[in-house]
Amino acid sequence: MPTTTLEITGAIAAALKKIWANLTTFADVYPHDYTTHNVYLPRQAMNGHSAGSNVGWTTGFWPGLMWLVYELSGKLEYRQAGMLQAQRFATRLREGIDIDHHDLGFLYTLACVAPWRLTGDDTVRHTAIQAADQLLRRYFEHAGILQAWGCLDDPYERGRVIADSLMNLPLLYWAGEVTGAMHYIRAARRHASQIRDHLVRPDGSTFHTFYFDPETGVPLYGKTAQGAGDNSCWSRGQAWTIYGFVLSYNYTRDDSFLQVACHVADYFLAHLPEDGVAYWDLVFTDGGTEERDSSAAAIAVCGLLELARRLPVGTEVERYRFAALWIIDSLIKKYSTMNNSASNALLLHGVYSKPDGIGVDEGNLWGDYFYLEALMRLARPDWKLYW
Repeated sequence: MPTTTLEITGAIAAALKKIWANLTTFADVYPHDYTTHNVYLPRQAMNGHSAGSNVGWTTGFWPGLMWLVYELSGKLEYRQAGMLQAQRFATRLREGIDIDHHDLGFLYTLACVAPWRLTGDDTVRHTAIQAADQLLRRYFEHAGILQAWGCLDDPYERGRVIADSLMNLPLLYWAGEVTGAMHYIRAARRHASQIRDHLVRPDGSTFHTFYFDPETGVPLYGKTAQGAGDNSCWSRGQAWTIYGFVLSYNYTRDDSFLQVACHVADYFLAHLPEDGVAYWDLVFTDGGTEERDSSAAAIAVCGLLELARRLPVGTEVERYRFAALWIIDSLIKKYSTMNNSASNALLLHGVYSKPDGIGVDEGNLWGDYFYLEALMRLARPDWKLYW
């Protein structure tokens, strides 16, 4: 297990070297969601926006990396780059560029809440609160849910929630804390409760997405978008729920969120292959030809470490921490680019969406971010979360 300071320090040093080179490459443009032949290129032009534009749900992971590296290295260049990113995200919000979705939490927690936590800058605080207000426009009061995708009157997407949404809720919890306005917290807590009660199956597996009647709140049915099937368990979604439920516990101290985090974590761990890095759907096991999703593994490590930190001292704490160390050991030794100078990613062998055939067996931005966050957690156990 990579439990020594030397091993963790080596993995961090290799990651920082990659990001330092990327800082120049992506000074004025954003990397794509995932690599092409293991190399990040500028984001593809889309919906009238030029290549490299700040659009999509993943661009916040780039400033997130800036702030992690700033904390790890102390280099002012990263602080300056992070503050420049915050300005660009403020522009995106002000101009209404691709902000009609629930992933504002991913975007603005890392682009604006993180620098506020580290610098206390009032401008980024204001931007993050505005982003929380924009996110709340997707909230259906009667149903107690934040619609994930699409226009609010879209007949196909109306009333749909997804597992990823739990990671967007910290933006609302944070906004409630810093403003004292409880409506942010009530909406976030209610949404987390709906995910707990309906997206999580009795055995601890999860639907990727779930539909509610937005007017009455009646739960309708579960469905996948990126998993192998409606009744399978998409591994990244399962990882999001491990981490996301612990984060809701952090803000609410509702023990039911901690309990369900353990439930979904146990299912995840029970369905891992021999090296601890999940296949892209947990229905798959060793011996097949399906791809792994290293990003699901990295997210799960962060969730497991946070779960171990929040549980009462006991055997479960050690079990979850041991599992996190087992997984990160594989990521460092078999999936990272420590010894691959041709790739500008940190972590390879991830999957964006296998059913859509995009980003399959490639690096991706969220995988890189959560991999480095996991290393940060191990190097600095007292690290203060951005989420």
